[in-house]
Amino acid sequence: MTVNGAEVTVAVTPRMHLADVLREQVGLTGTHLGCEHGVCGMCTVLVDGDAARACLLLAVQCDGAEVVTVEGLGRADDQHPLQRAFSAHHGLQCGFCTPGMLMSSYDLLANGPRGTSVTPEELPAEMSGVLCRCTGYRGILAAVADTAAAHPDGLPPPANLESRTVLARSRGPAAAEPGTEQPASGRAGATEVRVPSGAPSASVAVSSALTSDIDDVWAVVLDFRRLARCLPGAELVETLDGGLFRGRARVPLGPVTLAFEGLAQVLESDPEQHRMRLVAQGTDVGGSATQADIRLAARPGPDGGTVLEAAADLHLTGRIAQFGRALAGDVSRRMFEQLARAVDEAARTGTDPVVSVPGPARVLLGVARDAVRRVAAEAVVRLRTRLRPRPRRGRRAHGPNG
Repeated sequence: MTVNGAEVTVAVTPRMHLADVLREQVGLTGTHLGCEHGVCGMCTVLVDGDAARACLLLAVQCDGAEVVTVEGLGRADDQHPLQRAFSAHHGLQCGFCTPGMLMSSYDLLANGPRGTSVTPEELPAEMSGVLCRCTGYRGILAAVADTAAAHPDGLPPPANLESRTVLARSRGPAAAEPGTEQPASGRAGATEVRVPSGAPSASVAVSSALTSDIDDVWAVVLDFRRLARCLPGAELVETLDGGLFRGRARVPLGPVTLAFEGLAQVLESDPEQHRMRLVAQGTDVGGSATQADIRLAARPGPDGGTVLEAAADLHLTGRIAQFGRALAGDVSRRMFEQLARAVDEAARTGTDPVVSVPGPARVLLGVARDAVRRVAAEAVVRLRTRLRPRPRRGRRAHGPNG
């Protein structure tokens, strides 16, 4: 099927419904599940242009279909008019119903019997297919009314439909043992890495002082096999043409460890300036997807050695995005710190370092320790500010004139 402009092939059991495929295999968690009986409307998506309940559609019914989810409606930097109107009118409360409201209202204004000529008085009945009636309900109706009035000649189409590589993983219909899975058709042969766009889920930057000479450090960076060995949990599987590399990585995040498979590609490499930029993307069996825009740079240290700088913009979807930006950023920062130490060891000894993946408990302990240190440092700054003597106002109590 085609999902938001991207061709997706998954192998599923016959009884699996579309909502679970979108959330768990494709990683599009904007489609929310509420009643799972087709009543609440939270899982509304477009199938071949018309609104449909994703919890009532079997995935196999969508073979060859075009599916649009709320993620396809617009981008963070180019929102659909409906999304802008919902924001302007604060048409939400907890936000759980928002995807269903957006997709249902899009179908109403694009395919309804009166299109954008629908009147505000008709909206309560026309929008009754999505059941939430929280404090944001009136704002939702106002947003839909404003959007209809602003587009008398017809509603603009979804703005985020474009061809892209989707690395989906799915459980095969013949799988008999729990926990076994097979790759989606075409995933193993994917040879395209897209540069992530829009606002990142988290950004990290780490500067590490190394004892090794800059040329020795950069020789390790340029050798992708050795560089992968320096990253905790990473493994280089295959080197492809065009600066492409296929690999896998285990990432401890909070209480779980995720296992990703994907691609990385070098976009820019300047050995003389000791700079490199690469992008990476990967998915795990649970539907999580990551994209990263990574920059590496090295410069001579002030007292000898090398300063290795690593920065990355992370784009997360699926269950990995539910852990929060702070946790994802802290874990990535600690991985970059471990990478720097391993690169230093490899450059100094000329051998591959032994890097182990820290367990989830150790990661959480480190993250918590860093968080406590930040809070303590901020508290010290606030205390010093409060205790700093303030200049007196008005006339001086003592002076040359008494």
